[in-house]
Amino acid sequence: MDLVAEHTILSVVVGSRAYGLETGESDTDRRGVYAAPTPLFWRLDKPPTHLDGPLPEQFSWEVERFVTLALGANPTVLECLWSPIVERVTPTGADLLALRRAFLSQRARETFTGYANAQFKRLNPARPNWKQAMHMLRLLISGRHLVEHGEPLVRVDAYRDRLLAVRRGELPWPELDHWRQTLTTGLTDLPCPLPEHPDRAAVDDFLTTVRRSCL
Repeated sequence: MDLVAEHTILSVVVGSRAYGLETGESDTDRRGVYAAPTPLFWRLDKPPTHLDGPLPEQFSWEVERFVTLALGANPTVLECLWSPIVERVTPTGADLLALRRAFLSQRARETFTGYANAQFKRLNPARPNWKQAMHMLRLLISGRHLVEHGEPLVRVDAYRDRLLAVRRGELPWPELDHWRQTLTTGLTDLPCPLPEHPDRAAVDDFLTTVRRSCL
């Protein structure tokens, strides 16, 4: 936990509170990035790539693991870089945020669609988990915005009422599924302004600078 307490470079709120979908029962989900001191990597036992806690619903990645996931267009990680609620940011964390577009690539089409499809397959139309259905649609909205406008949409105020209606089970299943299909088609078929590949060299330079600064 000292790694999180003493070496966090970026901490943000994600989940319903960041999306603008919070209710009175919503938790506060936190995600963070820590930069482990470089000498720890000289040992046989390396520092952990991720940690839970110490706060409830808090999860953090070591910076190398974080940027690796971001280069692979991991939706959860990318949305951390666009969260509207930043609770802690160091100068190194600010450099990471300034680099966020370097992680973007057309691979996001596959990852956002894949994550949403995996959630959809777990839904039972006869007895759906409506909260899960809501977040599946929100993920597709975010991915489609990324494909159309070059960045993920984290705060979805314009869709809040309809998404919360899904969560309450008020949207008929055929209508929900039609919305899902429309969003998926847009995500996979629309022209995309994103580069074919992320800027791996820029990310590599950033990580090298972090390791040198943490000696």
